[in-house]
Amino acid sequence: MKINDAVWGAVLLLLAAVLLVHVQSFPKIPGQNVGPALFPGLIAAGLAVCAFLLVVKGLAARKSGASRSWATPDDWVSSPRHLLAFALVVGVNVFYILIVDRLGFILTGVIYLAVLFPYSRYARRGLCRWRSSLRWAFTSRFTSC
Repeated sequence: MKINDAVWGAVLLLLAAVLLVHVQSFPKIPGQNVGPALFPGLIAAGLAVCAFLLVVKGLAARKSGASRSWATPDDWVSSPRHLLAFALVVGVNVFYILIVDRLGFILTGVIYLAVLFPYSRYARRGLCRWRSSLRWAFTSRFTSC
């Protein structure tokens, strides 16, 4: 998806403003002009300058007619296979975040990969056999000394 540079610039400008406000709450070091807020403040200021340049570039491109819309979807957005793959990636990551503390890393990782492998391009080509991979992982773990 192609999103106009002005939109990304506005998002980054907002992030820079939030960072600048947040670093003001950092504690001051008595007797010093330089404190822990200096470096993050400089980074946020640089981010704000770059974000402003992005906004200017995006608005200029929109005004010149090079980019009429704020966002233009790519071809994959109309493909059911790609939408399913996108939804699966988002879904398994949310599942991982919510469940990993209860099930543990190993079991959650196995479920994570078992859901994603059948939809990968390698599984369709026969290059990745997840069942044999799981069998190898469990048997080699207990048979090696």
